[in-house]
Amino acid sequence: MGGRVTILDPSQHSPEVRDFEGSLLERLVGQDRAVRRLARVYQVHLAGLSRPGRPLVNLLFLGPTGSGKTRLVEAAAEVLFGDMSAVVKIDCAEFQHSHEIAKLIGSPPGYLGHRETQPLLTQEKLDEHHTDKLKLSLVLFDEIEKASDALWQLLLGILDKATLTLGDNRRVDFSRAMIFLTSNLGSEEMARLMTGQLGFSPRPDTGEENLDTRIYKTGFRAAKKKFSREFMNRLDKVIVFRALTRAHLEQILDIELRRVQERIVSSLTGGNQFVFECTQPARDFLLREGTDAESGARHLARAIDRHLVFPLSNLVATRQIQLGDLVTVDCEPTASKLVFLRQEKGALVAGQQNDVGGATALVMASDRSANTSRSLARRARS
Repeated sequence: MGGRVTILDPSQHSPEVRDFEGSLLERLVGQDRAVRRLARVYQVHLAGLSRPGRPLVNLLFLGPTGSGKTRLVEAAAEVLFGDMSAVVKIDCAEFQHSHEIAKLIGSPPGYLGHRETQPLLTQEKLDEHHTDKLKLSLVLFDEIEKASDALWQLLLGILDKATLTLGDNRRVDFSRAMIFLTSNLGSEEMARLMTGQLGFSPRPDTGEENLDTRIYKTGFRAAKKKFSREFMNRLDKVIVFRALTRAHLEQILDIELRRVQERIVSSLTGGNQFVFECTQPARDFLLREGTDAESGARHLARAIDRHLVFPLSNLVATRQIQLGDLVTVDCEPTASKLVFLRQEKGALVAGQQNDVGGATALVMASDRSANTSRSLARRARS
């Protein structure tokens, strides 16, 4: 006689996958659907149920420029391996001509430069970040629409059979690799649809959900027009990233500012650690300088470096900032630049004025700032 029958819940995720998904959501703003899809793929891999003889997944990322397509792959590498550069990244713009494919797979024996040409896609490169616990590779083909026909032919074999034959006849196994392809196809039309969505011009008469639907159709239509049916049939999923709203950009700014604060606390030596905070006018200034309707958040980190990090580094180098100081970053409307105000020992907890205690209190203050940013991000997603 059989045992008791129990109704199972296949919607549950393992703790590892829940942590993976949560960590990605902290790093990538506004793309929850893309994160959930990647988390499901990771669950299948951990369960050992991936299809044999194929990559773990073949994903094509479409969407507006600066919406986080490449960032999602880098964030996955950061969460899984502790290093956002733990990605085999192929910039397809460098392979627009057929002869350049030798840089990827090496020259065949007998050809000039055979021994000098080291392939970019080797098994050693693919397995470089494998650990005893996690044998997984992340491979990114960036701006795939710029690839030459020769690269297209290589890709078809990789996506279908998870194998690549190098110039010297060695074979590379992609069966434990997640393949990501990004493209800016349709981005110009998407930018026109997004006009007004980021707060730079009047908002068109369309809801956010309707806008995302129109962007999805635009991207998918552009992909079907550019790519052959043979290629599209090898993809497991086409994911079109959402347009970033003003609220999303505010969350991304929080993440970038938190990273700057973490660098200040962890990297500075000689008693120069301090805490900074940005007023709303300063935040608005950084968003104006680092974001726009066409590029999204692509240039935000560069704007923060230029207008915030470089001036702060000058203040540290000239010892205008000391251990435990609180630096308030504001913006003068007439001057259109950031101004920096110092409150002596303003970041230290009362009674913690010695060097060791002060440094500890400083870390506590920066942690409180980071926790506030994370709380805001979670509330915005809920």
